[in-house]
This record gives sequence, C-alpha cells and structure tokens, in this order.
Amino acid sequence: MVNRVYLIGRLGADPEVRYTPDSTMVVNFRIATDESYKNRSGEKVSKTEWHRIVVWGKLAEICGNYLGKGALVFIEGKLQTRTWDDKEGNKRSVTEILASGMKMLESRRSQGGDDSRDPEPLPDDDVPF
Repeated sequence: MVNRVYLIGRLGADPEVRYTPDSTMVVNFRIATDESYKNRSGEKVSKTEWHRIVVWGKLAEICGNYLGKGALVFIEGKLQTRTWDDKEGNKRSVTEILASGMKMLESRRSQGGDDSRDPEPLPDDDVPF
C-alpha cells in the first residue's frame, strides 16, 4: 500500500510556527492548487483546492524561515486524518498533508519579498516534473 502526495501550489498566508512542550518546532500552512477545464457547454471553469500542510523538525525550521504568503512550493508527504471531540462534544476531523519534503520553486525576489536569504536556484534536472 502507498500513501504518498505530491503538490505544487502557492501559500495562502505566512506559515504558523509553534513549538511542542519539548521544544520541537511544528509549522502549519495552507497551499492552493489550481485547475481549469472546459465544461460541456465549452465555458472555461477554474477550480482552486486548499491543502493543509504540517511540517516537523528541521524541515519545519526551513519552512518557517524561508516561506511566506504567495510562495510557490513543491510539497511531498502523506495524507493524515486526525479526529477529536470539540468543546461541545461533537466529533471533528481534519485531513492534512504531513510533509516529508519541500522545494521552493521560485526566489523570494519573484515573490516580492526580501531576497537576502534566497536559496540557490534549482538546476533544471532537479525539478520533480
């Protein structure tokens, strides 16, 4: 069996950085993926899907330091569903991508941000598609 997700999308907001009681960093952010197609009547239809991303440890540190709203990223990970009871006793659940890899697909300069900490550009043969 395989549980593997690959996404390319843009961050909807700056990452949220938090720490567990034992000082492990966890970063959460959402990315949007777009798709467009023509429906049966020939009209162009655009659809945006939002994905919750969770990142732990060293990769979380990199995401927290280098990613910002609008960043174009490649995310690799697996689907994870969490369930809990809310304050009113209702069952709640959320499905998220637990990231194991991330690549920035453009420089901070092209995002309109501060480029003083830009990573080296990706070589053409290193892009996963």
